[in-house]
Amino acid sequence: MTTTFLTGDRGGPALDRPPPAAHAARERARRRTLHRLTAVAFQLPALVLFTGLVLLPMLFALYAAFFRWGGFGMPSDYTGADNFTRLLTDPVFLGDLWRCLLLVVLSLALQLPFALAMAVLLNQRLRGRAVYRMLFFAPYVLSEAITGVLFGMVFAPGDGLADHVLGAVGLDGLGGEWFADPSWVMATLFLVMTWKYFGFHMMLYLAGLQSVPAELTEAALIDGAGPWQRFRNVILPLLAPTLRISVFLSVIGSIQLFDLVWVVTQGGPDHHSETMAVTMFQYGFKRYQAGYASAVSVVMFAVCLVFALAYQRFVLRRDLEGATTTMRGDGT
Repeated sequence: MTTTFLTGDRGGPALDRPPPAAHAARERARRRTLHRLTAVAFQLPALVLFTGLVLLPMLFALYAAFFRWGGFGMPSDYTGADNFTRLLTDPVFLGDLWRCLLLVVLSLALQLPFALAMAVLLNQRLRGRAVYRMLFFAPYVLSEAITGVLFGMVFAPGDGLADHVLGAVGLDGLGGEWFADPSWVMATLFLVMTWKYFGFHMMLYLAGLQSVPAELTEAALIDGAGPWQRFRNVILPLLAPTLRISVFLSVIGSIQLFDLVWVVTQGGPDHHSETMAVTMFQYGFKRYQAGYASAVSVVMFAVCLVFALAYQRFVLRRDLEGATTTMRGDGT
C-alpha cells in the first residue's frame, strides 16, 4: 500500500506549516510586544524616580495637611480641614496671594514687553548683536543665590552701588533702604527678577522671530506697510505661539518664586516680600509646623494646576490641536 504526501516547494509536509498570513500576523504581534517592552524598559527608571521623588511626596503632603504635625515621626494629631480654614484667615497667606498676583501683573505688563522689544531690536542687522544677546542672556545663567547676593550688595543702604550712582547724579533722595522699606521692597525685588529672567524670554522671542519667513515681511514692505504695521499684522500673529508659552512660564514662575526672594529678603521686612513658597518654608523648617506648611503647598499646587489646565483649555488649545493634526497627518 502506497501513501502519498502533499509537500510544499521545499519537500516538507505542507500541512505541518502555518499559512503565510498567520505567520506574518504572529511576527507583527511579536514585534509590537518587543517594542512595548523596550518602551517600558526605557521609561521605567524615569517613572520610578517620578513616583518616588514627586508623586509620593505630593500625596504625603496632602495627607499631612490634615494633621497638626511638627515634621518628626508620622502625623497622628488629626485636625480635619483646620489648616485650610486657618489659611483663609491668615493675613500673611492672604498677602502672599496678593503679592503673587502683583508679580504676575508686573511680569505680563512690563517684563515680557521689555523682553519682546529687546528681541525685536536684536533681530535686526546690528553690529555686535551676538555680543548683546550673550550679555542680556548671561543673567539667566547665574544661579538665584548668586543673583541674590549680588543685588544684596548693589542695594545695600548707604554703601551700595545703587545709592552711590544716585548720589553721583544728584538724586540722593531716591536712595535708601531698598529691601528694608516695605514701600519699596516689592518694586526692588521685581527689578531684580526682571534683570534675572528677561533674557530667557528674550531668547524665546528671538527664536520665534527667526522662524518668521522673510518673504512675508518683504511682501508687506512692498505693499507699503510701515514698521509698526508689519510687526502688528505679520510678525505678531506668527509669534503668538511663542508668546503664549512665554506667558505660561512667567505666570507659573511668579507663583512658585522662592529662592531669589529667600536669598535677598527672606520674606521681610515684616512679610512684605513673602511669597507662598517662602511662607511654606518658614512654617515647615523654621517654625516646625509641617502640617500647616503642607496645606500651603497643597494650595500652591492647586493654584498652579487650575491655572495650567485653564490656560491649556482656553489659550493653548489651538496650538495643541495644530500639533496633534500635524502628527496624525504625518502618520506618526
